[in-house]
Amino acid sequence: MFRTSFPKIMPQRLAVKLTAVGERSVRSGHPWIFSESIEKINKEGKAGDIAIIFSHTKNKVMGIGLYDPDSPIRIKMLHHEGSATIDADFFSEKIFAAFALRTPLLETKTNSYRLLFGENDGFPGFIADVYDKVLVVKLYSAIWIPYLESILEVLLAVTNCETIVLRLSRNLQAKTKLGCTDGQVVYGELEHEVVPFLEQGVHFSAHVIKGHKTGYFLDHRHNRKQVGRYAEGKSVLDVFAYAGGFSVHALVNGATEVTSLDISEQALELAIANGKRNTFKGKHHTIAGDAFKELQQLIAAKKTYDVVVIDPPSFAKRQSEIEVAKKKYAQLAQLGAALTAKKGLLVLASCSSRVASEEFFEINETALKHTRRRYKLQLKTDHDIDHPISFPEGAYLKCGYYRFLD
Repeated sequence: MFRTSFPKIMPQRLAVKLTAVGERSVRSGHPWIFSESIEKINKEGKAGDIAIIFSHTKNKVMGIGLYDPDSPIRIKMLHHEGSATIDADFFSEKIFAAFALRTPLLETKTNSYRLLFGENDGFPGFIADVYDKVLVVKLYSAIWIPYLESILEVLLAVTNCETIVLRLSRNLQAKTKLGCTDGQVVYGELEHEVVPFLEQGVHFSAHVIKGHKTGYFLDHRHNRKQVGRYAEGKSVLDVFAYAGGFSVHALVNGATEVTSLDISEQALELAIANGKRNTFKGKHHTIAGDAFKELQQLIAAKKTYDVVVIDPPSFAKRQSEIEVAKKKYAQLAQLGAALTAKKGLLVLASCSSRVASEEFFEINETALKHTRRRYKLQLKTDHDIDHPISFPEGAYLKCGYYRFLD
């Protein structure tokens, strides 16, 4: 069935007792147990071993997780509130539940979606994205190797995909005993690593073998559609454009002129190519360079746009980067405001989970007040339907639409 032989690993069962802090985390339903929260474990664990959490007071099972010796998040929780049998049926039930949440998307001229969103769907460190008939699975932890074959079988049955591509995080790529490699086609055939798909009726492509993440960023789908609605007859600047998600939606919906700005010339080539998959009449320009410098040059040239979209990569991947990230968001808000035409729309987004939504909108509000331009916050958005949130750290995406009144 599969084009590779997955390692045959029999997970062992570990009896685990936690500190008071760890027990509170389990009771709250949080999916992460850090190493310092483990008080006692009956034997040395390997990746994917089943960790059975016992309470101190009643010595009853509190929950079940998978043991990860290679991560400070030592146990990734799968089940809270008692015991459970971790087998193919257990994972199958979770997968079918996740698919049921996504079915409304399939009625919107969309055949691309995130089926499994890690911890938020009960699969910590496991991502599964669908691009038409191609399923791309990305693993961030070796805990899934013992269960991978049975999970992939269920994913195939649920999605009716014809091909599976396996992607591995950088830390997993360094491991030699996984029995699989990054970008490996483990099921079916892949004629080309560029896979076309539909997003709200707009044509795009995902580079499923070597592209970022699984080949495309699906989380902004509803925001891209929203920007498209505002773009008819307008000029648009798409900053940190990557493969042109916002740009192409704007063009398809009648923008007169769209400028895609990104530091990567290769990404801009993708943006142009994605645009050409569709029919539009507007002009599509590109600017390759550092966003902060290029925006300042556009301001110096007295350029303005009816719609400005600024969707940067995560500025705070570590705790130590949070303060710098906040300053960058403030700077981008001010630069964006200077480039937004009279009565224009400025769209500001963040995907930094360490900068909370409330903080992000406060930063924008403070920065925009300094511009002395009158505006109103027209819309706030967060995650699309295929990126559900089940714990605080899972909420990373936030986006504000600011309409200038002069």
